[in-house]
Amino acid sequence: MKNSRNTPLEHGVYYHIYNRGNNGETLFYLPDNYHHFLRLYEKYVEPIADTYAWCLMGNHFHLLVRIKEEGEIDVNSLPNPVRVSNPDRVIKQPHRYFSDLFNAYSQAINKQQKRTGSLFEKPFHRIPVNSDKYFRNLVMYIHQNPVRHGFTDDFKDYSWSSYGSVISEKTTKVKRKEVLDWFDGRSNLIYSHASSVDIDLIDHLIIE
Repeated sequence: MKNSRNTPLEHGVYYHIYNRGNNGETLFYLPDNYHHFLRLYEKYVEPIADTYAWCLMGNHFHLLVRIKEEGEIDVNSLPNPVRVSNPDRVIKQPHRYFSDLFNAYSQAINKQQKRTGSLFEKPFHRIPVNSDKYFRNLVMYIHQNPVRHGFTDDFKDYSWSSYGSVISEKTTKVKRKEVLDWFDGRSNLIYSHASSVDIDLIDHLIIE
């Protein structure tokens, strides 16, 4: 399912979500840009999705998420919730929350860089993930991606991914327990990440 850009996001489904700068343009210029993106992600996406892995790089990013079932979503946590008598009208289609994130971040970067026009490719890529073996390899792929693209020599030292949160015991909104369960524990996760990803296994889930 390489041509994945118009696949609707469905509630209860896991997805590899990917986007990059329009024409390969830079997305993150300064450390605060990464922080701001994560703040906006918390505002717009976390209310409607569980996050299992993420990585932000200079001109693109990767996410592994599960779109929550409608009954799991706290409508009061939604950004700018609309107060109506029918709760079904409060929850927008899931892809619109990602679009809100991208639009809000684009406005900030356009102001910072004194630029105009689209910052992200449209629409963003999304591919359903439906196997534990895919989960494990995709988590490794996302965490190792900064090395693949030359942003660092050692992904363990890279600041803008979920790897550090997953292996630590600090509070995190990443679904650490579930990720560790996929790898049969923290030690095996660390050991597995020291190996190369089986790209052939997850080729249909990769969008680069």
